[in-house]
Amino acid sequence: MNRSDRLYALIQTLRDGRLHRASELAEAHGVSERTIWRDMDTLMASGVPVRGERGLGYRMTAPVTLPPLNLSMTELEALHLGLAAVAHGGDAELSAAARGLSARIDTLLPEDRTGARGGWTFAVHPLADAAAGFAHMPRIRAAIRSRQKLAAHHHEDDGSLLRRVIRPLQLDYWGRVWTVTCWCETTADFATLRVDRIEKLENLPALFVEEQGKTLVDFKNAGAA
Repeated sequence: MNRSDRLYALIQTLRDGRLHRASELAEAHGVSERTIWRDMDTLMASGVPVRGERGLGYRMTAPVTLPPLNLSMTELEALHLGLAAVAHGGDAELSAAARGLSARIDTLLPEDRTGARGGWTFAVHPLADAAAGFAHMPRIRAAIRSRQKLAAHHHEDDGSLLRRVIRPLQLDYWGRVWTVTCWCETTADFATLRVDRIEKLENLPALFVEEQGKTLVDFKNAGAA
């Protein structure tokens, strides 16, 4: 796992609001405690609402949610898709401008910045990698609206490719990284999948209805517990 993926994974772990010791995080992510200390320093310096210190542990003190922009999720998606295309074009001046604009947008995250210093600037994920999943976004959005089950061939953290049957519930933006929160029928549990790690996405003939324990509200309540 590269550093940007590990930082993202650490944020996902810390979202539960509980205290996590560096030794536990190091073991879970296959790195040294010293590496976790450096990662936590990076997150805190970037304005991610993480508090703690070496020897005691770390926890997230405020929710990381959607950006405070007057943009819809679809508009934000279009903006970053365009920036990714321009940033990797042949015009050096436009490329630099696109990267600068992306960095300025990143500083506006998250919506609730209580305790954050200057906003969330966690923008370590390359624009090109983030853009890899944009082709799946229209299908995911449509499936959320229509309650359509999907088959997602997703590259897991361990490098394996797993075909998951999912009920997509919500798209979230994490500073160049988009995720889909879903109920996964394959694992019988909630999952948060990186859209850029989905290799293939298929519509399934079945629709889903809300069932107790499998809704977005249930997911949020579980995270708050």
